[in-house]
Amino acid sequence: MTNTIQLHQHRALFPALASKTYFNYGGQGPMPQTAIDAIVTAQVQMQQLGPFSNATYSWMNQQIATARDTIASHLHVASQTITLTENVTVGCNIAMWGVDWQPGDHLLLTDCEHHAVIAIAQAIRRRFQIEITTCPILTAQNPVEVIKQHLRPNTRLLAISHILWNTGQVLAVDKISEISSANQTLLLVDAAQSFGSMPLDLNQLGVDFYAFTGHKWMCGAAGLGGLYVRPQVRENLLPTFVGWRSVITDTQGHPQDWQQDGRSYEVATSDIPLLAGLCEAMAIHDQWGSIGKRYEQILKNSEYLWRKLQTISGVRCLLTSPPQSGLVSFQLDNGQHQKLVNYLEVQHNILTRTIANPDCVRACVHYFTLESEIDELVTTIHRVGGRFTILS
Repeated sequence: MTNTIQLHQHRALFPALASKTYFNYGGQGPMPQTAIDAIVTAQVQMQQLGPFSNATYSWMNQQIATARDTIASHLHVASQTITLTENVTVGCNIAMWGVDWQPGDHLLLTDCEHHAVIAIAQAIRRRFQIEITTCPILTAQNPVEVIKQHLRPNTRLLAISHILWNTGQVLAVDKISEISSANQTLLLVDAAQSFGSMPLDLNQLGVDFYAFTGHKWMCGAAGLGGLYVRPQVRENLLPTFVGWRSVITDTQGHPQDWQQDGRSYEVATSDIPLLAGLCEAMAIHDQWGSIGKRYEQILKNSEYLWRKLQTISGVRCLLTSPPQSGLVSFQLDNGQHQKLVNYLEVQHNILTRTIANPDCVRACVHYFTLESEIDELVTTIHRVGGRFTILS
């Protein structure tokens, strides 16, 4: 009973959870009120100091350093390896465009990558005349082996996701990094679904690039993310966009060199108060328990949902075993996925989403998701009927 009371008290910190049943953490997490307050306080602080004053500039540098240190600590890396960005896509752009591409080079994707990454790859192909191929891991029994078979001697970059955004499957990034390193292939990991949802040690994973965001599982504000660049590859990763934050200047303000850390890929003015919001959101999660404890609860919740969905006629989960993440995707026999999502939101204020490839419904559970919420989702789907005639 005490744990239940504590959980409800913790959930009360997130205003959005009071008025809806939320299963869209993989799209955008709800912010805790204290994180919202931290952003407002930071905005007021900037105005009181003077938006463009020496005092504000010093304060901003401290905010940036604190956020960079907090993020780096979560990833178990040095803060100098972290570039602050707006989102995962910006991080992927930095890594993918920064490679010194030559005509005929090979870029390998999987068939489970986000369309933003695919679009970046296509733009690079048009500009540099490289070749792009896709390895099929969606239904593979051993994704690592499939990826290994599709690597080539001229594969310059391999782009994968740590947690597949469409199915919730977790890839063995450490094993993939071993085979990519042996092939002298750079490894970029889309961490949209892993940052904030599972324990991470990038040194153990051995990745070259790790692009993440703070607005999903960390429940920070939209517009703030980051990119880890392994020190050994940073000197060969060319900046694509350049600004005053990227460079070191002399006493006359003339650019002399790149910043010698993750700042070399940052550009110019950013919304600094968002940093305070993310740091506060991360602190709120830590108050509940370690990332290991939170991940353990996420897995319990996702298995509970996965097993409940198995009991509904006309519903099939994409994964044949409980996902090792908070993403649970399922399909309806009649394929009316968007109609179901619309029905759940409009009629019951239950928020899920559809995924286009494969065509399915995705429900995400966090460590503070209630069993009663999962029961409500499953019961509502079941009430619609095995043939979902209400949706026709």
